[in-house]
Amino acid sequence: MTHRERTPRQIVAASVATIILPLLAAACNSSTDPGAAANNMLATTRAVTAGRDHGDHDRNQPSIHHVFVIVLENENFTTTFGPSSPATFLNDTLVKGGAFLTQYFGTGHFSLDNYISMISGQAPDSATQQDCGIYSNFIQTGTAQFEQAIGNGCIYPERVRTIANQLTDAGLTWRSYNEDMGNVPTREAATCGHVPIGSVDNTNEALPTDSYADRHNPFVYFHSIIDHRICRENVVALTRLTRDLRAPGLTPNFVFITPNTCHDGHDSPCASGEPGGLLSADQFLRTWAPRILASPAFRKDGLLLIVTDESGFTGPDANTACCNEQSGPNVALAGQFGPGGGLVGAVAVSPFIAPGTVSNTPYNHYSMLRSIEDYFGLTHLGFAAQPGIVAFGSDIFTQPSGTPSHGTHGF
Repeated sequence: MTHRERTPRQIVAASVATIILPLLAAACNSSTDPGAAANNMLATTRAVTAGRDHGDHDRNQPSIHHVFVIVLENENFTTTFGPSSPATFLNDTLVKGGAFLTQYFGTGHFSLDNYISMISGQAPDSATQQDCGIYSNFIQTGTAQFEQAIGNGCIYPERVRTIANQLTDAGLTWRSYNEDMGNVPTREAATCGHVPIGSVDNTNEALPTDSYADRHNPFVYFHSIIDHRICRENVVALTRLTRDLRAPGLTPNFVFITPNTCHDGHDSPCASGEPGGLLSADQFLRTWAPRILASPAFRKDGLLLIVTDESGFTGPDANTACCNEQSGPNVALAGQFGPGGGLVGAVAVSPFIAPGTVSNTPYNHYSMLRSIEDYFGLTHLGFAAQPGIVAFGSDIFTQPSGTPSHGTHGF
């Protein structure tokens, strides 16, 4: 009997539709599952922090143990999700299969300051706003409210923490997967890849066979990561993800995926000869989203978030903000030309989300960080702790039991 290869749409539908088993106890099979220890630690951490006051919106979070984040680049909400958008897998298939966050905002302009905010809660400085053309140290002169580092530069000192440090300290796992990292070894290494400190960042210029960019990999902007073995172990090339998706014990609790500058939609056309823009970004999602959604870790207790770092620079929503976003101690305007990074929208897919969910609640990158910290029982870093920032709530997690409804799930 001959079987046809399933299309990405069919794979996504099947992946979500078959998430029907109750969540397994974290302690089961600990002797054979290498991820059991981390899951046991997660349960303990949550129990210890259960009494912490997060505010009404943060309570009763679903039991998410694996978070996958894919970051796209530089498009306004209407460009990505409007009727003329070429990103039909994102704005149709994935939107119908999960939750559509219509009021999700970037936190700054240009790229790097958004990525920094996603994993540390740190606000921009003038160097990160300009994408750190020189890969230089951040010179800290003080600390403001909400642990905001006062100063200027790119690579934050050891004392500035990230969610990666929090997860490591809690006995949980994380990994940053970067497309093209190490393709040209003389440009950057294949693990913990970045240019030498103090040098001009030549990864800002894409090559035909290597479009990795430091500025889209926030983990290499913290001495608390790059000065330690965890960087070589956990900041890796995207090719590693295929292996890590095979079993829950191999899949990190937190997965951060950075496409190359062609496949994230930043470049158009691309150095590789590809068209770039949303067309190439959508093709990246057609390749990788079905693999994530079919993975045992996602099907057990996962959440996939697809966000855009910032809007374009023109249009009525290009430099807008939400959620009482503050500029921080180092710049007048977080978005350079306005209070924020603009309206970009986002998509979330999970066993805990009913297909076709639409949320009109305002969120931004600090909200995403706060949410992920809550799933793993962590304290809130930087502006993730700021009043006005709330975690993703019941407006998104419309299927709290984790058991999908019957039917086609919007595909």
